[in-house]
Amino acid sequence: MIIETVYCTDTGRIRKHNEDCIAGDEKLGLAILADGMGGYQAGEVASKIAVSTIMSYMKAPAKYNIERQTNHRCHSLTVQLEQAVLKANQVIYDTAEKNSAYQGMGTTVVATLFHQNCVSIAHVGDSRLYRIRKNEFQQITKDHSVLQELIDCGFYTSEQARHSPNRNLVTRALGVANEVNVEIQEQSVLSQDIYLLCSDGLNDMLEDCAIHEIIKHSKDLEHAANLLVSAANSKGGNDNISLILIRPLDIAIKPHLNWFSRFINLFLK
Repeated sequence: MIIETVYCTDTGRIRKHNEDCIAGDEKLGLAILADGMGGYQAGEVASKIAVSTIMSYMKAPAKYNIERQTNHRCHSLTVQLEQAVLKANQVIYDTAEKNSAYQGMGTTVVATLFHQNCVSIAHVGDSRLYRIRKNEFQQITKDHSVLQELIDCGFYTSEQARHSPNRNLVTRALGVANEVNVEIQEQSVLSQDIYLLCSDGLNDMLEDCAIHEIIKHSKDLEHAANLLVSAANSKGGNDNISLILIRPLDIAIKPHLNWFSRFINLFLK
């Protein structure tokens, strides 16, 4: 699949350091965003480890000597992406164990892998993936956060949640424990889709409808990315602001075989 990708990251107006890290590879169809947390610059270390490990793993999975688990419900590339995130968790955790300055560091992550007419998604924490399809703006990932659990149990409405002091407390993160539960999923892709990966520095400052309006009325993805960062900063810029915008340009569709063709193929194999 051919994709167009735009990356943008900004320290914001309050923080002294940017603890977010973003990267991607259009040839692989890969995009990764991580939002680090921890002590003195430790969050920055964690997010960089996460992104670099996932990128390295996806480029050359054979060099990593780890046991691969088979998930028959998912595409093999989705499982590979999950394994890459698990490897990142292991590296961050081991690094923190060996260096007292990094103890307690961690990071969220959201990663996408576009292939054929599908996107594989892996995420941990509250960094998000959104999709615009036929003028509908939809959050694809579900936050691993205290706030989301309170919404799920009916304690908060989505609107009340925006003003909650608990909105930045995550229930899952890479590197804080030896094991982590990575949420994976697969979605079909259409050529007019636009995908947005972002750290909470964007969606905490801007409501979903505002994000949608900015992207919808921008002349191109780069223009949209710059406007989103500017808008988040104008609302306070309380955190680092990072985003990746992706638009599929050419999608490989597997040829559809009718029942007679499938019947003939049984005898040709």
